[in-house]
Amino acid sequence: MVAGVSSLQAATVESMRLWAAPDHARLVFDLTAAANANVFSLENPSRLVIDLDESYLDTDVSTLPLDGSAIDEVRTGVRDGGGLRVVLELNRDISPRHFSLPPNDQYGHRLVVDLEYPGESAVENPIDPIEAMIRDQEILAQRANTQAQAQEQSPGQVVAEEIVPPTTTTVQPAQPHPQRDIIIAVDAGHGGEDPGAIGPSGTREKDVVLEIARRLAAEVNGTRGFKAVLIRDGDYYLGLRQRTQLARDQKADFFVSIHADAFSSPRPQGSSVYALSQRGATSETAQWLADSENRSDLIGGVDGSLSLRDKDQVLRGVLLDLTMTATLNDSLSIGGQVLDQLGRINRLHKSRVEQAGFMVLKSPDIPSLLIEVGFISNPDEERRLRDPVHQRGLSTAIFNGLRDHFERNPPPASLLAWQRDNQRRPSGNEYRIQSGDTLSAIAVRHGVPVNQLKQVNDINGDVIRVGQVLRIPRS
Repeated sequence: MVAGVSSLQAATVESMRLWAAPDHARLVFDLTAAANANVFSLENPSRLVIDLDESYLDTDVSTLPLDGSAIDEVRTGVRDGGGLRVVLELNRDISPRHFSLPPNDQYGHRLVVDLEYPGESAVENPIDPIEAMIRDQEILAQRANTQAQAQEQSPGQVVAEEIVPPTTTTVQPAQPHPQRDIIIAVDAGHGGEDPGAIGPSGTREKDVVLEIARRLAAEVNGTRGFKAVLIRDGDYYLGLRQRTQLARDQKADFFVSIHADAFSSPRPQGSSVYALSQRGATSETAQWLADSENRSDLIGGVDGSLSLRDKDQVLRGVLLDLTMTATLNDSLSIGGQVLDQLGRINRLHKSRVEQAGFMVLKSPDIPSLLIEVGFISNPDEERRLRDPVHQRGLSTAIFNGLRDHFERNPPPASLLAWQRDNQRRPSGNEYRIQSGDTLSAIAVRHGVPVNQLKQVNDINGDVIRVGQVLRIPRS
């Protein structure tokens, strides 16, 4: 071997692909073989340089869609000493990251270069800080209530979640009800270099589900008391864990992931609804589907050197188990209502909510569903999935199921809870519960009997939650 020559086989860059997202851009090099890469930044003007050892270019970079990205221009040339040099002319600050991926069942060797935009949100109109504070109070109250229930069930067992200690409370005037929106995180599966399943006529799953997700988000936003967060609002890929984290960051009350099913045979058809299973799948189909969807990170491009562990350890020990059970129960309940609505406009592939270990559903604190709107591998259903009228029918059915659940079970600080309470209760002042409050202390403070306070607020027992709003009857 000649000194100084890499042992790697010479690689050809067969194509370059660019995907622009709100908070990052991804540039993918498709290579005939693995290649060493050196990526570094230059200033005045701002540039990102990508050097590939022993590599050659066999594609036209002028066709890259630069609109909406941090890249103004792409230049290429032969590096001093051999190899390929690619220079990205930048129009904003970036934080670069790169990694290589081995071949899989859809792509060959790839070099992935991510240009992350510091301080940018991945979603439009991120949650208002005041609303986030209200939701954090609700979450804390729910955990405290869950721990109290756990201690009642197992008095001798130590629960590993710390609860904020009571503080000295002062008399404060009644506060208005927050009347916050219920936030629905809508996730369109796949995207970017991961097209998902492809139908007999070439319809790509990623395109169909994005259209349905946008229609669903429009229905949510068009209904008073609800707000939608689109996890993916364009043709780009997000890691499965990142999708769940985005929903958590936006304080979502519910997470729904939209997909289109596929099978090796063109015969299967119909919609399916899936919730998380802690102990395996409820059918072979569910297990196969979960395995195939969870492989999306390999196709979409997640750095194998990065840990996929959920670092947000919100819940631990018994509290985690109890919260997961409650979340799964909510997911199954909502799933049943969504399935019923879907069955009114489309054939059902499964007549019950299936359960499987989908990575995208593994968030213990957010109820979630994965909905397969139909089989894109079925020629007739592929045609219907492309039809805007059918897409609108699917999105309406999904939202009707979600809305039915939340109208029956609205979060305490939501507009829907306020509307329900105003229909049930006589008029009067309101008081938002603070840390350290008790029912008896609140009753004495406002000069009303405890029993009347409990009756007006439909309270059984003595458990109250921080952030919960009580109606104070007139004395």
